Amino acid sequence: MDEGKYKNTPYGRGKYASSRTNKQLEERGIYDISEQNEQDDEEFDGLADFPEDEALSITSVESLKRPKFRYLIHFGPYQVQVHEDVMIKYRMIKGNTFTKSDLLEIIAADEKQQAYVDALNYLSRKPRTAREIAQRLKEKGREDQVITETVARLEREGLVNDALYAQEWAGQRVKNRGKGKMWVRQELRQKGVSKPLIEEALGSVSEEEEYRSALDMGAKKWRQTSGDVLGRKRKTGAYLMRRGFSGSLVTRVLRSLVQEQDDPIEGETDYEDFE
Repeated sequence: MDEGKYKNTPYGRGKYASSRTNKQLEERGIYDISEQNEQDDEEFDGLADFPEDEALSITSVESLKRPKFRYLIHFGPYQVQVHEDVMIKYRMIKGNTFTKSDLLEIIAADEKQQAYVDALNYLSRKPRTAREIAQRLKEKGREDQVITETVARLEREGLVNDALYAQEWAGQRVKNRGKGKMWVRQELRQKGVSKPLIEEALGSVSEEEEYRSALDMGAKKWRQTSGDVLGRKRKTGAYLMRRGFSGSLVTRVLRSLVQEQDDPIEGETDYEDFE
């Protein structure tokens, strides 16, 4: 743990809440900070400045409005900031005593909790892969070990599941978004899903389901094109290939589209091999 990371980080002492609704909290030494005031020169937040072998008692606990669920723990002139869950876990209440080594452990736990909260916020918008979570936490400045432990925790809790994610993604992209399996395979690679899980997910989408999707997209493109049959086939075929459908599947779709139109088929030699 880098102690210097926490050195000289100013926090306002805060204005003690005086309303009746906070009376019980005040009796326990917990105050609500409604304003951030100028901090006295002798007060600062930094474990590097804590006495090495001295047990310090908590003199007051202040709840911060921002960020939410964060608390400022005062040890006289010294202070640290922790998440509510960490404060509860380590019973950081007025009168309890801690040494610097205790606080190093607490700050390490707080870093992990902050990373976990960041990950949960990121997941609240939509499901993510393990790599996406790790990249997000890296952007937030979390340490590699903390990221690894956070992702592992999320996986244990079932909040991150690359196998399930890949299956749902593959089905949704092929059936509802008109994308071919080759396109989906590349997307999942970029999201960090392992090759075996990708192939398993793509295998859950049947060939007929992919064909129906390609046929629907091909029919829309066919209606938008003009010209002779050969030209329309080339435009439609190229369009489907760009969407990640295989050559053999594109050829099958084009054959169906030509057969469905009213114009006489000009012969099998008009079919192009898209494989």
